[in-house]
Amino acid sequence: MSNAKDTSQTQSSRESQDSHDSQPKTDHAADDHRATPMEVLRQARAQLAELTGLVPESVSSFEQTEDGWSLEVEVLELARVPDTMSLMASYQVELDPEGQLSGYRRVRRYERGRADPRGGH
Repeated sequence: MSNAKDTSQTQSSRESQDSHDSQPKTDHAADDHRATPMEVLRQARAQLAELTGLVPESVSSFEQTEDGWSLEVEVLELARVPDTMSLMASYQVELDPEGQLSGYRRVRRYERGRADPRGGH
């Protein structure tokens, strides 16, 4: 009989623990979710593609700012043959702290096969 008593006490204590675990958490940190860098990169690429219809090929700069995130994303604007003559563009993309796109603008256009003159000075 003592074994049955121990089992019922264990079940009661488990149920009490389970109900405690299922209580809503009052941790406000979850409300202030700040996206991770990888989440930001994925969201920026997907949102820019959806808005422009252009496919992002790479992210050439990425930084966290006071207002969220700032990225420079390289996209293929016009495919040509040979591929080195294709027109590429760099877009400055701004996102809020949660990773939602708040603005973008094209900052330059160039042929894929050309070296960046800004880096050669």
